[in-house]
Amino acid sequence: MLILGIESSCDETAAAVVRGGRQVVSRRVASQDDVHARYGGVVPELACRAHLEVIPFIIRDTMADAGAAPADLDAVAVVNGPGLVGSLLIGLTAAKTYAWLHDRPLVAVNHVAAHVYAAHLEPGELTYPAVGLIASGGHTTLCHAASPVDIEYLGSTIDDAAGEAFDKVASILGLGYPGGPAIQKAAEAGDPTKIDFPRAMLDRDSLDFSFSGLKTAVLYHVCGQGGKERDASELSEQEIADVAASFQEAVVDVLVRKSVAACEQTACRRLVIGGGVAANTRLRRALGRAADAEEIDLHIPEFRYCTDNADMVAGLGAHLLQAGRTADLALDAVPQLGDL
Repeated sequence: MLILGIESSCDETAAAVVRGGRQVVSRRVASQDDVHARYGGVVPELACRAHLEVIPFIIRDTMADAGAAPADLDAVAVVNGPGLVGSLLIGLTAAKTYAWLHDRPLVAVNHVAAHVYAAHLEPGELTYPAVGLIASGGHTTLCHAASPVDIEYLGSTIDDAAGEAFDKVASILGLGYPGGPAIQKAAEAGDPTKIDFPRAMLDRDSLDFSFSGLKTAVLYHVCGQGGKERDASELSEQEIADVAASFQEAVVDVLVRKSVAACEQTACRRLVIGGGVAANTRLRRALGRAADAEEIDLHIPEFRYCTDNADMVAGLGAHLLQAGRTADLALDAVPQLGDL
């Protein structure tokens, strides 16, 4: 089974051809980091324009890299949510056009479910059931996957996502964009115990997340009460490193504790992580230690499958196609979390 996957939910334009749900034959990803760097975050209108400029060529080149013709495809899979509505519509329109033009089935893929599936792409292999932690710029979500196509939400962020908090704190510290890699690099020279930033655990059994208070705590620590008395230029390099490390530790602590709690509440001893924040080495190590202590089978995708990509979309699309879950040309974008 050969599937073309298309992903445009935020600020990466991606396409991939995957065989058998696991073997990546070809892949292309066009990043927009340079477009959004001056703003410290993704600007939806600029993201849309950038998608429009490159998506026909990304699809063309991905198919050429695979040595495949449209007639070789079993289906076209595309993310239709959640994400930025304008960005989603561009990928969705491209996929529908390609599927209609070449008379191929169309498969709608949920972005969060695809991140869970990313651990199943070669050389990884995920067995089910599994608890999934998806942490990125747009989402911080826990879910339970009984199979690749049978997934339910356990909890999600009630305000800022983890990746969004990384971007905002990096902006506060003047570290640039994207925030995740910038914070991680600065934190390498810092003391993660230097500042006791808050960990929002919410209710005792809650699997939801909240990072807005943590972000505000960093702002007040750096800029004073009210956030306007000073800025990061008055801090030494060591002080910036300590803030970065302490912030990162607070985020990692919450993600790890909530993930372990999700495994306990579902009586599932298998955990998979995905999303851009899953590329954070501190999080990977902390989850590894916690998984060993709690006897949890931890699955972490390769770095290239953590950030937004079409490989996971095409891979999951194969299972959805086998399950008979195809879509028609009336398929619309669903920017909110929606059904998995």
